[in-house]
Amino acid sequence: MVGAVGSVTVVGAGVIGLSVAYELAVAGHEVRIVADREAVDGVSGVAAAIWFPHDVDHSPSVLDSAAVTYRRLEELAGNPSTGVHMRPGTVLSRHPDPDLSWTRAVPHTEPAEWAGTSGIRCVVPLVETSTYLTWLRAAVLSLGVDVDWTEVKAPADLPPSDAVVVAAGLRSAALLGDDPDCFPIRGQVVRLANPGLTEWITDSDNPDGLTYVVPRLGDVVCGGTGEVGSWDERIDPDIEAGILRRVSALVPELAGQPVLSRATGLRPGRSGGVRVEAVAGHDRPVYACYGHGGAGFTLSWGDAARIATLVGPA
Repeated sequence: MVGAVGSVTVVGAGVIGLSVAYELAVAGHEVRIVADREAVDGVSGVAAAIWFPHDVDHSPSVLDSAAVTYRRLEELAGNPSTGVHMRPGTVLSRHPDPDLSWTRAVPHTEPAEWAGTSGIRCVVPLVETSTYLTWLRAAVLSLGVDVDWTEVKAPADLPPSDAVVVAAGLRSAALLGDDPDCFPIRGQVVRLANPGLTEWITDSDNPDGLTYVVPRLGDVVCGGTGEVGSWDERIDPDIEAGILRRVSALVPELAGQPVLSRATGLRPGRSGGVRVEAVAGHDRPVYACYGHGGAGFTLSWGDAARIATLVGPA
């Protein structure tokens, strides 16, 4: 922890950047966000946004942040305007000895089976991305946070401030210039009309490819892909056809449902794990908060709290 600071610039306005800005503002800092796009226009807007530590290691720090975020989202689910709902569902596993370390962050789990495949049933937060990101942005602005829609290439490009938090997802490594460990994980989804589903299901070990079904109020997010190293953000019709085959096999009610929309996004992967730390070598205090893979919503509040602790008092 450094000494007391006042103003902080957060680079990035996705779910991580907004959550960090919120926590810093609540702690009494004067906060400004600098970003080149709204959260709904980036990968945060594409996410199925179900609580689960996907595409990240299950280290103690990650699971601690996941648990903090679970509790925070559970509280927010009591406010309909947030777009957060607590929903039951099943995590399938096709391995004889699956990694169940994530279950320590969930209050209650129980064994389950789906179409002959074993799994874990639990209740977790589900975020309606558009509603939630709109609510979170408004909550941040209500705390007096300023937003500057511009692109920066390095912390030194910013006007002098007491501290900078780089929370720009996949762009973060280039902004800091000291991290070769980042890479894109391409995700593609198709959103179908909801035939009345309320329970989600994930099947990461499906031999035909990553498969998940996440029902929301107005649609069902169906996925997906996890193409490491791909920067291609175009919709691939062949990949979509494969997704539709897999989800219809897993949940037959989805067969023939009309497509409402489709999207791709680049998850911010990092071989060194999620990076939440102070960064040396700059002319001001700089902190990193990125590399969340497919777990941005899952780790958002926990890692925002970690950043607030690192930055210290206002």
